[in-house]
Amino acid sequence: MKTAWLGVFAASALLAAGFVQASPELAAKNNCVACHQIDAKLVGPAFKEVAAKYAGQEDEVGYLASKIKGGSTGVWGQIPMPPNVNVSDDDAKALAEWITTLK
Repeated sequence: MKTAWLGVFAASALLAAGFVQASPELAAKNNCVACHQIDAKLVGPAFKEVAAKYAGQEDEVGYLASKIKGGSTGVWGQIPMPPNVNVSDDDAKALAEWITTLK
């Protein structure tokens, strides 16, 4: 029983600190995988393609987080990426950080 409470306490502490770690699960939770996959183009580019395109760009995490939240048009072709207003700022930043690790 102590172990269960310790796990609950640890999880609560992470949530209270606002810590968000991106992963394929976070991408699925925010519906990113409806249009993107890690290794292959679906409707939008693969996450690895995005990581490669913006690798080394100044503030690539901030730039990608803004694109996740605000959408974009014409960067990857004619199909626009709609804004994702329901994605929290923390999730957008965590997703952007995760994407940049996929180079």
